[in-house]
Amino acid sequence: MTHDVTLLVIAKEPRPGRVKTRLTPPFTPAEAADLAEAALADTLETVARTPAARRVLVLDGSPGPWLPAGIEVVPQGAGGLDERLAAAFAGCDGPALLIGMDTPQVTPELLTVDFAGCDAYFGPAADGGFWALGLAAPDPALLRGVPMSTPRTGTAQRLRLAHLRVHELPRLRDVDTAHDAALVAATAPGSRFATRLTRLTASHR
Repeated sequence: MTHDVTLLVIAKEPRPGRVKTRLTPPFTPAEAADLAEAALADTLETVARTPAARRVLVLDGSPGPWLPAGIEVVPQGAGGLDERLAAAFAGCDGPALLIGMDTPQVTPELLTVDFAGCDAYFGPAADGGFWALGLAAPDPALLRGVPMSTPRTGTAQRLRLAHLRVHELPRLRDVDTAHDAALVAATAPGSRFATRLTRLTASHR
């Protein structure tokens, strides 16, 4: 059950010019960082409400007031995204589920996983990537060398799991563009992200 699982969130500190650069335009770098902070806060709050053995933020940068209690912070490893994801799993000594900061619509129900009947969980993303990856026995080699941030990232990562029993999670949309942001906010109307997007969109009119 999930209470035996480590929940990992890989994220960047929401600083202008470093996060969500594809939201600019229409948003300024500061506004894009504001949206990223809201998405990260929503994601971490959901993780904090999900039963787990450990809850770990794998962070590029420094934590801020958006970090809730009960979540450990560890620095990201060096190298490309595949190496950093591999390092995140390498820090776990039991089952782990990793997500990013780009899906503020996630719920505790989506993150409640049970590896009793499978070896892996895979959550495909609408852009061809993946929003979640769970491994009953974390093996960094399953991630190293997977081409990241391409339309075929999800397919390539899924192929690495071909020899495992995989439970497929629902397809979700990452927040990359303003169009994505509007669609994601509509699925989580009470979230910080949706509230922040409504306010910023109104200020542009």
